[in-house]
Amino acid sequence: MNTDFIKGVIVPILTPINENEFIDEAKLREQVNYVIEGGVSGILAFGSNGEFYVIEEDEMERGLKIMIDQAAGRVPVYFGIGAISTKKCCRLAKMAADNGAAGISVLQPMFLKPTEDELYLHFKTIAECVPETPVLLYNNPGRVNYTMSGKLVERLAHEVPNIVGMKDTSGDITQTAEFIRRTRDVGFKVFGGKDTLLYASMCHGAVGGVCTAANFMPELIVDVYNKYVAGDLKRSLEAQFKLNPVRLSMDGASFPVAAKDMANLRGRSVGLPYKPNLATPEGPVLDRIKSEMKQAGLI
Repeated sequence: MNTDFIKGVIVPILTPINENEFIDEAKLREQVNYVIEGGVSGILAFGSNGEFYVIEEDEMERGLKIMIDQAAGRVPVYFGIGAISTKKCCRLAKMAADNGAAGISVLQPMFLKPTEDELYLHFKTIAECVPETPVLLYNNPGRVNYTMSGKLVERLAHEVPNIVGMKDTSGDITQTAEFIRRTRDVGFKVFGGKDTLLYASMCHGAVGGVCTAANFMPELIVDVYNKYVAGDLKRSLEAQFKLNPVRLSMDGASFPVAAKDMANLRGRSVGLPYKPNLATPEGPVLDRIKSEMKQAGLI
């Protein structure tokens, strides 16, 4: 299985919606063009910042088709899966593969806390449903309240042929490095999942990052990656330092509201988040976001 394309800055693309909370096709197509023109290496449909958890399956399929059509082969489009049941994950995986997704990304089950053997069987079963499709694990302990272990990832990477990589959003660089160390002999592709740690993740051997910031400042996050792979580590680190204050300003807002707020501040017109979330109200949180964006020259 060719996995050479799995690298770079992948954007967990925002899902623009209209007043009735249906995907706004025209705005989604505009956002696809914007991030590609901004230099991203791939698009992840319905990741955490794509608000997957509130979108019905038929809307996901419609949105995926729009993204793949608009990308038109310029960059790969991956499909994010965040369902709890193995059966639903398999259904979504098959749908994504049937519609031409370049790969799928699978979050560990929420609400539950499965054993290592249960998690192994869960991911193995999903991968076996789409044997010709690359599968990326998605470790996000901050949202599911437990982490994948290095031992589990090592086992999956070595025993399931089409589980070929992962995104680690732990924010723990030691854990990211362990995932890389344990799987480096099989060419497993590890992505950093924290925008603020893109440089650090790549120093440990990550192939890139899945970066929220690419939705509204792709030029900054891509700059970190491009300078690093060109061997200009000093300027890559400076680019990371320029990015970080903007990215950190998001943390005061309700997740995942700030990403849409900041895209709108840059004139992207991506609409509101799905309810129950609302746009960040005027006040100190929004003031800080605007201040950091101005200092970075974004607005």
